[in-house]
Amino acid sequence: MPSSGQSSRTHKSTAVAQKKKTPALPKDLLTVADIPRKKIHHLLTLAKQLKAARGKGHTVFPLKGKTLGLIFEKPSTRTRVSFEAGMNQLGGQALFLASEKIQLSRGESLADTAKVLTRYLDGLVVRTFDQASLEEWARHTSIPVINGLTDHCHPCQALADLLTIVEKKGRAKGLKLAYIGDGNNITHSLLEVGAKVGMHVTVGCPKGYEPDRGIVESAKEEGLQTGARIEITHDPQIAAQDADVIYTDVWISMGKEHEQQPRMAAMAPYQVNSQLMQQAKANALVMHCLPAHRGEEITEDVLDGPQSVVLDQAENRLHMQKAILLEWIGK
Repeated sequence: MPSSGQSSRTHKSTAVAQKKKTPALPKDLLTVADIPRKKIHHLLTLAKQLKAARGKGHTVFPLKGKTLGLIFEKPSTRTRVSFEAGMNQLGGQALFLASEKIQLSRGESLADTAKVLTRYLDGLVVRTFDQASLEEWARHTSIPVINGLTDHCHPCQALADLLTIVEKKGRAKGLKLAYIGDGNNITHSLLEVGAKVGMHVTVGCPKGYEPDRGIVESAKEEGLQTGARIEITHDPQIAAQDADVIYTDVWISMGKEHEQQPRMAAMAPYQVNSQLMQQAKANALVMHCLPAHRGEEITEDVLDGPQSVVLDQAENRLHMQKAILLEWIGK
C-alpha cells in the first residue's frame, strides 16, 4: 500500500498530465475548425459574462495598454465597429488601417508590413479576399491574427451566431439550423461551428453553389464526435423542414458582382419568405448576418417579423468579439 507521500505525488503528477491534455488556443483565429471544442464553449460563457456586465454598467479594462490593428481590404460595418468598440470598452486602443492607405498599396510586401506591425501592435484583425493571404499574415507575425472575413470563412460571425442561438434557445446541441442560399464563407463557418457543438446543419443551395467539399467532409467527421448531422440538399423546402433556425445571406458576396445575372437566376427559388418559413418549426429563429438585400434573399416581412433575431445577432458581434479579444490578445 503506497504511503501518503506517494499518493500525493501520484495525484500531483496526474493533475499535471490532465493539464497538459487540455487543448490550447492556436496563436491565430483563422477558422472555427482550428478552435478546440472546449474553447468554443468557454468563449460562449465569456461572451455571456461580458454582455451581462455591460448590461449592468460594469466596466473593466483588462486590455489597457494594448493596441489592436485592423487591416481591411473589404468594406465593413459590423466587423469594424464591433472590434473597435470592443477594444475600447476593454481599455485598449484600435487602429483602423485601410489597405489602400498604407504602404501595401505602393508595393511594400505583405511580409515586410507584417513584420513591422508585429513591433507596434498586440494583435491584428485582417479582412481580406483570399484565405491564403490571411495565412501569410499569420506566418509573418508573432502577434495573434484574427480573421475578420475572407472569401473562405467568417469565424467571428459564426461564433456570435452561436451565442445568439444559445441565448434564444437555451442550447445549440441537437437543434437544426437550415442555411438557405449560396454556399459561401458564412456557410463554411456555420458548418464548422455546428459540427463543433453538436448542432445539425442542413444547407439548401442551387447546384453549382454548394459549400466547399473539404469543409463539408471535415464537418461530417467532427459531427461523428458531437452528434451533429451535416447535410447538403438542392431543395430549399426539404432543407427548411422542422428547422429551429432559418439562416440566409446575400446571394452576391463581395467580389462576386461580375456573377450577378447567373447568381440571381439560380438563387431565385431559394428566397426566405413566409412560404418557406411554413416548413420550419413554428418558433424557428430567422437569422441573417447583414447587410440584407430586402426582396432578394429574404422578404421584408420575414426580416422584420417576430421570428427575426438579426439585430440580436448584430449586437452579439460586440460581445463575442470582446471575448475573442480577451482570449487572443489579453493572454
